[in-house]
Amino acid sequence: MPTIQQLFDLSGRTAIVTGGSRGLGREIAEGLAEAGAKLMLCARREAWLTESLSDMRAAGITVEGMLCDVAIPDQVQQVVDRTIETYGGVDILVNNAGVSWGERPEVMSLDKWRQVMDANLTGAFLFAQAAGRDMLTRQKGCIINIGSIAATMSMVNGPHYAAYAASKAGLLGLTHELAASWGRQGIRVNTISPGFFPSRLADPVIKLVEPDIKARSPIPRVGAPGELKGVAVFLASDAASYITGQEITVDGGLSHT
Repeated sequence: MPTIQQLFDLSGRTAIVTGGSRGLGREIAEGLAEAGAKLMLCARREAWLTESLSDMRAAGITVEGMLCDVAIPDQVQQVVDRTIETYGGVDILVNNAGVSWGERPEVMSLDKWRQVMDANLTGAFLFAQAAGRDMLTRQKGCIINIGSIAATMSMVNGPHYAAYAASKAGLLGLTHELAASWGRQGIRVNTISPGFFPSRLADPVIKLVEPDIKARSPIPRVGAPGELKGVAVFLASDAASYITGQEITVDGGLSHT
């Protein structure tokens, strides 16, 4: 029987983290690296990516990075190809890249709807497809989709973000389908659904919902730095070798009250 240290050890494994240059994506990437994984980060903005790569390398992390729009298939494939060339394969994929657009549904433009769906759902499928092809050659791999409690919970007083909520609900369906399709080929697929954590994407919304969180949630606060990376390391590791097709919600209990 492996020890607990062996179960959580990611040494020798390679992880692609989309949207890994800032916020929750960077936290998750750093957590995987702390457990021993080598990293390939991809992001849309060069300045953020360059800064993150510099910081991580200074901390002794083995990391490479590429600019990538996750909704463009050729760019997605280039990231996967570069990862294979650099590290020999893809063991872990974290589909974290995402955008949002807050607007009441009756006035939301189709262009904004498509932009959110392309980044949050189509991009996750494209990366899972490209990385999955490599994982299938070795009959082993782990995909972690970063969802949201918005997939299953809405608030009357907002935030109103129909495309974001729909994209995250779709991500749960994609998780279930990929887990069923690839489970017998050694690939596990799960979702982490965070509640409200400080980030560039969430900060404007937190101002709106924080009073309700403090009033209703069993843990009456927003998430804190470090409270997601442990879940990601768990799902990526052999400690979760019998877990697939699942959603782990990290929201202080808000969505279940």
